[in-house]
Amino acid sequence: MAEGKMTSDALKILHRRYYKNNPARLAGLEEAFINDDVARKLHELRTKAGLSMRELADKVGTQASVICRLEDADYEGHSLSMLNRIASALNMRVSVNFVPLVSDTQSK
Repeated sequence: MAEGKMTSDALKILHRRYYKNNPARLAGLEEAFINDDVARKLHELRTKAGLSMRELADKVGTQASVICRLEDADYEGHSLSMLNRIASALNMRVSVNFVPLVSDTQSK
């Protein structure tokens, strides 16, 4: 978008106003995306397996409140160890991917 050109796209306005040229805010936003992605995937895997939080917790050897917390998009404490335990309980394995961050120019 050319400098000074008007837009009515709310996401573009918010990005320009609060995130553009602010590395700390962009890093926080990226972390929030990651936490949300992990939480959604855990919930999807658990529900596809037909398990309640309590049932998955029993299989993993933890409490239902831990599973609930892990499925919360605001939770920031996901550990590879716990993700591996959950994957194993669901007869799966964890796969790690490295992907480029969304750069400031891509979100215009």
